[in-house]
Amino acid sequence: MNFIQNPGKLRGFEKSISIEKITRRNILKGLSAAGGFVLAAPVMSRQAFAYQTGAGAMPHGIVLDPRVFVAIAPDGIVTIVAHRSEMGTGVRTSLPLVVAEEMDADWSKVRVQQAHGDEVRYGNQDTDGSRSTRHYLVPMRQIGAAARTMLEQAAARRWGVPAAEVKAVNHEIVHGASGRKLGFGELASDAARESVPGMEGLKLKEAKDFRYLGKGQVGIVDLHDITTGAARYGADVRLPGMKYAVIARPPVTGGKLVSFDPDAALKVPGVEKVMQARGWPWPSKFQPLGGVAVIARNTGAAIKGRDALKLVWDDGANGKYDSVAYRKELEEVARKPGLVVRKEGDADSALKNADKVVVGEYYLPHLAHVSMEPPVAVADVKGDKCEIWAPVQSPGGTREDVAKTLGIPEGNVTVNVTLLGGGFGRKSKCDFALEAALLSKEIGAPVKVQWTREDDVRHDFLHTVSVERIEAGLDKSGKVIAWRHRSVAPSIASTFAAGAVHQAPFELGMGLIDMPFEIANISCENPEAAAHARIGWFRSVSNVPRAFAVQSMVAEIAQATGRDPKDMLLELIGSPRIVNLSSVKDPWNYGEPYDSYPIDTARLRKVVELVAEKGEWGRAVPKGHGLGIAVHRSFVSYVATIVEVAVDDKGKLTVPRVDTAIDCGTYVNPERIQSQIEGAAIMGLSLAKYGEISFKDGKVQQKNFDDFPVVRIDESPQVTNVYIVPPGPDTPPSGVGEPGVPPFAPALINAIFAATGKRIRSLPIGKQLEA
Repeated sequence: MNFIQNPGKLRGFEKSISIEKITRRNILKGLSAAGGFVLAAPVMSRQAFAYQTGAGAMPHGIVLDPRVFVAIAPDGIVTIVAHRSEMGTGVRTSLPLVVAEEMDADWSKVRVQQAHGDEVRYGNQDTDGSRSTRHYLVPMRQIGAAARTMLEQAAARRWGVPAAEVKAVNHEIVHGASGRKLGFGELASDAARESVPGMEGLKLKEAKDFRYLGKGQVGIVDLHDITTGAARYGADVRLPGMKYAVIARPPVTGGKLVSFDPDAALKVPGVEKVMQARGWPWPSKFQPLGGVAVIARNTGAAIKGRDALKLVWDDGANGKYDSVAYRKELEEVARKPGLVVRKEGDADSALKNADKVVVGEYYLPHLAHVSMEPPVAVADVKGDKCEIWAPVQSPGGTREDVAKTLGIPEGNVTVNVTLLGGGFGRKSKCDFALEAALLSKEIGAPVKVQWTREDDVRHDFLHTVSVERIEAGLDKSGKVIAWRHRSVAPSIASTFAAGAVHQAPFELGMGLIDMPFEIANISCENPEAAAHARIGWFRSVSNVPRAFAVQSMVAEIAQATGRDPKDMLLELIGSPRIVNLSSVKDPWNYGEPYDSYPIDTARLRKVVELVAEKGEWGRAVPKGHGLGIAVHRSFVSYVATIVEVAVDDKGKLTVPRVDTAIDCGTYVNPERIQSQIEGAAIMGLSLAKYGEISFKDGKVQQKNFDDFPVVRIDESPQVTNVYIVPPGPDTPPSGVGEPGVPPFAPALINAIFAATGKRIRSLPIGKQLEA
């Protein structure tokens, strides 16, 4: 029996999921026979809310037709489907928790089931852009409230009383006048026969009545399994008859295979087959690079077989790519006029007539994601059907790309999402899953494609390299009257189309055209830069180099004028106001409507003032110590950070304390916010100290953590304090996973200057502090 009642009344569900598809989900096994309840609730109109989000503009109609399910078993167990991927942010807990809150469910009786990739059923599933909570807080609340209302209506009907007299209380429906109670499980069948309520009359909880939201009392659902080693990641998947594969890929982006000799590889015990792996010419979105695949009975044998291959490559047009030479090219370009992407007043004239001009040129190299779990995927292709198991951030996108690559209907592809051992944007690109699908189809068996750390470092979709040049003109009083910022960097657009030499609008909107300072004359420019490697989004994306440059320049201006850096920062932010971007042709605001998510300098000032107070800005520190401050708005959140550093006489750098204030609007779980900001401090420190991918003869020169290090526990900040700005009643939710990273590096660099007098404009720090 199907427990979705009156499907024609579910707005946007005219093409509802068939009974067969629903009953194949693990969460529903046995429920129909036992008399359970399954609710597929639409996202209703948001007119009752004081804000809108950009969710409706996302691919596959996120807001209009997501497939979000609630299942109630006769024993009262509530199962909630999580349609976003879990990679440490806690989203597999937070979004179901929102549903449970509105249902007034007992969290101990809630189970979470991971959705497979299906954007027809669930809507957009891209777990990136720090937007899961900001796009789904309201829909999840509405769905939970709808489920609660149906349970209340069912109880009222059974008791013959008005629905207004009953209320959900901790997994039961209670009739206040008589004291009668019925558990969720007892009402499941009756509730399934109720119509799904529309927005009209649907009552959401008031914040004062929340049991879970904003409390930080619920741990992530995967914590026990992760801690005990029982959690299932991509590499843990095993299938009967499965083969194991690694691939030798072209060492230069755009290169191709000329020839290969498999004889030595085939002599390695366990190696069964050596074959050419299909590749696509660059650029080709996320399609595989191609090369030579070694198929074996285990991964170790496959790796040894690959090591024995004799390969000849044609390196192609990027065979002479050299990081040192390319940096000089970027620097030369940054010193000349470029495409103007924001213009206020007349910066050129103001700079010519300024009493003093402060110039800063800042360099950030390519960066690799190096998530702890390298890319891995298992595929099983049988005829015109394919099943994938992989740690992907975009399961719906993976499904779509697999179907197109194999030439089969999208409905014939199943993507099972495992836990992700880190992602940072790398696992939004599904090239590794496509490799597995192609090989499985070729050999007629399930196959696991495992990337090694060396594969991960050398064939990544890298964070772009950039030069940021800023010129600030000051009048005789030290007031900044002109600001010119030239940002030169290869664009992510180059991964999708040849000839992309300017940054895309979404990249320009990350710390360049959205610069919030109150300065009369502004020019933001984007000169041309060609890509010579695969470029992809990375945690915080273009905000990383832009915040580094802008916030370093603030400190340099403070030094030049004899001002306190915090006071200089607040002066530049200026009066509380909404920043006017009318001069920008295509202002990008993280996909959000500007009236709901404007650049609000009052909020920006607030996080600076809060962190200055809580972080004790200006406190006395020992000799060799220094404090640095920085602030940045990204993913429509506001984050300010103070870093304390200690630098000894040999140049050894340590970080005794970090203080960060974040205004992310309405939030679900403060414990996860603290965790994300702590992680951002560690990642920010790693990138600033060590992060660099360099090229010579077109090839990545790094290979593993020995030459692309991350900070170890003894190098990590000793204390990280996090201060969350309480949201107003109508403050919309905003991003958390990424915004903590951009202000860290400039705060660190500014602290180093305070401690040593050395100004670092080129990252990584490396040996620049050594005496």
